[in-house]
Amino acid sequence: MLTSEFVSGSYFEVTLAGTGVVLTGRFTAVSGLNMEIEYETYNEGGSNYPRFFFKETRPQVLVLEQGVVTTADAVSALMGMCASGMSVPLGGEVILRDSFGTPQRSWTIVGAHLQRYIGPELNSNQPALAVSRIEFLYNGCY
Repeated sequence: MLTSEFVSGSYFEVTLAGTGVVLTGRFTAVSGLNMEIEYETYNEGGSNYPRFFFKETRPQVLVLEQGVVTTADAVSALMGMCASGMSVPLGGEVILRDSFGTPQRSWTIVGAHLQRYIGPELNSNQPALAVSRIEFLYNGCY
């Protein structure tokens, strides 16, 4: 019998905090845990090996899907701040936990800004999760 190291029931525990707001929740899918860096190549005369110089990081989109935000009104507070012209940078951690709640892997997020929130479809005949999708613009993770 083959056993897999991946157990169904895994989830992502996300905690992002900024000035005046803390967003904590559990999500079934997280994407955009990327980092993209652009380098400039410089060749010196007489050298066969180019040198690479850091040019810039490119913003990424962190997407949290199908989850429940466990802090009271954190999404409402973020949306209210954005509606009034304030964009609060959030920082925190995304932790992959197995079905027993044991951490398997973690990523640190810095400087995330709310970009999009999509709530659940409201249907009284079907149970729905509290959040369908939240997107944050950020400069990468480590």
